[in-house]
Amino acid sequence: MSKSAAGNPANPKAAAKSTWRVVDIVVASVLAVAVGVIFWLWSAGYGLISALTVAFPPLVALYGGGWLIAGVLGALVIRKPGAALYCELVAATVEGLLGTHFGFTVLLSGLVQGLGAEAIFALFRYRKFTLPVALLAGALSGVALGLNDSLISNVAWAFEWKALYVVLAAVSGAVIAGLLSWLAVRGLARTGALANLPSRGAAAESVV
Repeated sequence: MSKSAAGNPANPKAAAKSTWRVVDIVVASVLAVAVGVIFWLWSAGYGLISALTVAFPPLVALYGGGWLIAGVLGALVIRKPGAALYCELVAATVEGLLGTHFGFTVLLSGLVQGLGAEAIFALFRYRKFTLPVALLAGALSGVALGLNDSLISNVAWAFEWKALYVVLAAVSGAVIAGLLSWLAVRGLARTGALANLPSRGAAAESVV
């Protein structure tokens, strides 16, 4: 039986890349707390958006991408297994502690949304952090948001409305969480703020 088959990594360098360092934990935590405050502010604007979309409620899903930023951004910055889930959960916890009319249901939302983003980065084995991957992560996180809301908040809606809500949430996730997070990481990399992280060279990486 080979070392890898026995559970002992045959490539120590690859194993080191997947191991969280103290700096990774600190940066991810600070990033998630900061985005958690953004989540809280985003929640404050939800009432106005709901009022504007009252004639056709599924449109409110286009606002949902703002709650998906932490997972995608965290994964693009930290580039380690679990980063998307960790950042989304911490950000949701901060949002809940600051107080929101959603209460602590935001923790469940953070969990499923973080898992949605995490699944995409895992699919690419945490080796690709291109724009298409970021868009897919944001979109799947949006699908998770849409399904979660359809099962909990929008139970009485017709199936067609629920389906459209999920699709629009995916679009919002791809654009707001996926595209904007990817652009933000490239911008941060140019400033040197990511010098101690695997994402330090993001500004020079290929788009695809």
